[in-house]
Amino acid sequence: MPVSSLSLSGQPCPCGSSQLFDACCRPALAEKRLPATAEALMRSRFTAHYVGDYAYLHRTYLPTHNKPYVEEPVGEPIKWTRLAIHSHETGSKPDTSTVDFSAYFDEQGSEQVLHEKSEFFRIGGKWLFARTLRQGPAPVKSAVKAGRNDPCPCGSGKKYKHCCLAKG
Repeated sequence: MPVSSLSLSGQPCPCGSSQLFDACCRPALAEKRLPATAEALMRSRFTAHYVGDYAYLHRTYLPTHNKPYVEEPVGEPIKWTRLAIHSHETGSKPDTSTVDFSAYFDEQGSEQVLHEKSEFFRIGGKWLFARTLRQGPAPVKSAVKAGRNDPCPCGSGKKYKHCCLAKG
């Protein structure tokens, strides 16, 4: 069962911002203040998941933000536990941003994680979640391979062909 937003008054915000809920995400959920950045929107959306505010999620999702909210039956809700923001990057256009984050949840007493990179657009001054760009951590970039006559990457000072290439 989601946590009541009323019970969070005076408590740390679930979004992990180190602020109290009343000063952090409550004004956004109550439509008293728009999130100023895509990261702030991501944090408020996590908090909406945490408290089960599906109307807020509907209002801040690009495909549904301008459509009436119709409450639908929800199955067993996920018990979200914490959020970690890894990066917040502005896009090539000022009204585009991405947020790379991990949202943790409890599944039968075991902590699980959803790692995602999401894209956000600011339309009419309001940030909206647009889409998931990637699920899971960023791909590992492979190291540049040394050429035969390049210095050996092991740091020996020898050419690669006379050092590690000959060993492998």
